[in-house]
Amino acid sequence: CQLYQRSCDVGLGIPFNIASYSLLTMMVAHVCDLGLGDFVWTGGDVHVYLNHVDPRREQLQRLPRSLPRMMIADRGQDIFDFRFDDFTLVGYRPHPSIRMAIAV
Repeated sequence: CQLYQRSCDVGLGIPFNIASYSLLTMMVAHVCDLGLGDFVWTGGDVHVYLNHVDPRREQLQRLPRSLPRMMIADRGQDIFDFRFDDFTLVGYRPHPSIRMAIAV
């Protein structure tokens, strides 16, 4: 799956968009009984707002942790049958949150 994101807020938008479209890709693959391949992200106008520079520097100082796994309950073949409790994130060990104001 490939996501082309036209306008990309590095601090807040990109992480949310990658997570949400990755989950959608997993859901479609699950109901179509397909394996998962690569998720490719491509950004157009990629930008960091001035009020996000210091929080981003803090984030870049952190060591990466191992990626979690998403487990999806078998709900049949209709993507609209999924419920929140059908998804379990296994091995998720986040760093403490870093607050960033939404730039408007």
